Amino acid sequence: MEDSFRFKQFSVRHRDSALKVGTDAVILGAALTLSGEEKEALDIGTGSGVIALMVAQRAPGCVISAIDIDKASAEEAEFNFAASPWAGRLHAQHCALSEFRPEKRFDLIFSNPPYYDDSLKNPDEREAAARHTDSLSFAEIFDFSSEHLTADGRLSLILPAETLNPIKRIAASFGLFPFRILEIQTVERKRPKRIVIEFSRKKSSPSQEKLILQRGNQRSSEYQALCSEFYLG
Repeated sequence: MEDSFRFKQFSVRHRDSALKVGTDAVILGAALTLSGEEKEALDIGTGSGVIALMVAQRAPGCVISAIDIDKASAEEAEFNFAASPWAGRLHAQHCALSEFRPEKRFDLIFSNPPYYDDSLKNPDEREAAARHTDSLSFAEIFDFSSEHLTADGRLSLILPAETLNPIKRIAASFGLFPFRILEIQTVERKRPKRIVIEFSRKKSSPSQEKLILQRGNQRSSEYQALCSEFYLG
């Protein structure tokens, strides 16, 4: 794998990060809801910083803080931020969420969080920490978000589709409720593999959307449209 991934307006070096640039991160960065009014955002578990960079491109008025429990990942994110056109609006910090004490509230919190339990744990400790919930639980994310989101703030996550119902229950226990669910299928004949699920403090019937990634042997037209401002070619 190459050390860098090139997008239209920026590059992401992912040589040292615990996780490399992947489809999940790109989908979340391209699909999460932006109102245009966001002033402060937080990326939990930033890795190489790719989602934060995508949000910076999409939200010109937004300052984005990014944290990661893995020191090399946080340092690589800071490298990528400094090399981007939005260096003044992006800041990375080596910090666990449990130790993060911001002095502000966020209009948007987003994360491509760990979602595996202890079964089949990866022997690479850094990658395991990035992928497994014992390093960052869903409850921690919702607890932090309920305390640090603005009144109209939103939390955006990408998760395995099968986590939908338990995630909704956990979120509700912290006063957060889904307003949008995007189901992601690799191909039309298969069940959804991932969901982008977004939460706010307001109870509502969430919008239901679908994204199919491939038709035939190529990216679907809807996937191409979603990522048209980012992917080269």
